[in-house]
Amino acid sequence: MNQTLQTWLGQQIQSLKDQHLYKTPRILETPAEGKVRMDGTDVINLSSNNYLGLANHPKVREAALKAVEEWGVGAGAVRWIGGTMSVHDELERRLAKFKHVEAVLVFQSGWTSNSGCIPSIMVDGDVIISDELNHASIIDGVRLSPAEYRKSRGWVYNHKDMNNLEDILKRAASFKKRMIVTDGVFSMDGDIAPLPDIVELAEKYDAFVMVDDAHAAGVLGKCGAGTTSHFNLYGRVDVQMGTLSKALGVMGGYIAGSQLLKEWLINRGRPYLFSTAHPPMVAAALIAAIDVMETDPEPMQRLWSNAKWWKSELAKLGFDTMGSETPITPVLIGDEAKAAQMEKMLWDEGVYALSIAYPTVPRGKARIRTMPSAAHSQEDLTRALEAFAKCGRKLGLIGNGVRV
Repeated sequence: MNQTLQTWLGQQIQSLKDQHLYKTPRILETPAEGKVRMDGTDVINLSSNNYLGLANHPKVREAALKAVEEWGVGAGAVRWIGGTMSVHDELERRLAKFKHVEAVLVFQSGWTSNSGCIPSIMVDGDVIISDELNHASIIDGVRLSPAEYRKSRGWVYNHKDMNNLEDILKRAASFKKRMIVTDGVFSMDGDIAPLPDIVELAEKYDAFVMVDDAHAAGVLGKCGAGTTSHFNLYGRVDVQMGTLSKALGVMGGYIAGSQLLKEWLINRGRPYLFSTAHPPMVAAALIAAIDVMETDPEPMQRLWSNAKWWKSELAKLGFDTMGSETPITPVLIGDEAKAAQMEKMLWDEGVYALSIAYPTVPRGKARIRTMPSAAHSQEDLTRALEAFAKCGRKLGLIGNGVRV
């Protein structure tokens, strides 16, 4: 039987609701801080990527306002046509210095950085070898490439399994180029890629490495420079993707690497070629954010202090945080319906912590994903912990004993 589009959409949406997978975004009514107002309710926000609190930092705000006065509110063109202002060029030079690479090219987002870079450098006759838990933006970038990559053919390795990765590299010898791509920090589990081992295997088997540092920027490495800095692998990672919308607090993404890589992406990176440049105030705000990261260690120290306390206290209560090593702290629930119920109960207690379920994570692995940040006070986290304890006990996720 033929269906109209609207009939089909209605059936699909109802199916999502029946599976407890339907999403409705809440509306943020205040700046992105540790405590916010959403949908008319004051809550502690544990679902923000604003790791260092820079989204509302005075120096970052001031730089954006000055740029509006100097440059206006829009670039007016695609970058290669005439939309690259000197402030965009300065941002890329600052990022290259920050990342200790020859050159950086900024894209509109982290997502477009991956979808612009991967299919541009991996072509027919190449193979892409990918960690099974890589971010969706990596997966979509890979799908846009004519290179071989399919899981069914064995080019996706078990999460952080270096023996499996080596077996795949042995089978990949006939391809022209072999790229290993991995998240630096995995966005749903909060664990860190074994980048030194990956780099050693890549060098052994004449492959190269691309690392997505979206959740490592501002979190790991010197001044928050990412996993390459964290592991002191300068010069040994060919392609680094970074985001400008999480720890740096604004928007955008970038590819860091060689000057030749930048030149190639300027000519073949489709999001760069066919999208208007960032507003100049975005570039100016990001330069200010880099200044803060390089000169003020306190936000990063506070981020890690909060994250370590939060993980420790959740563990004392009996919650499973799934081996997280970074501020990304998942609280395993398992059942999708129970995770959705936990999210609602936490909201009623004044805590916004999002439930994550299939297809973002495997079925049966639903979780509450929490993000302690430098923007949270100790009082915020203490109140949030009390809410987790109360809701977790009601749902039978933890025992009723006294926390030690």
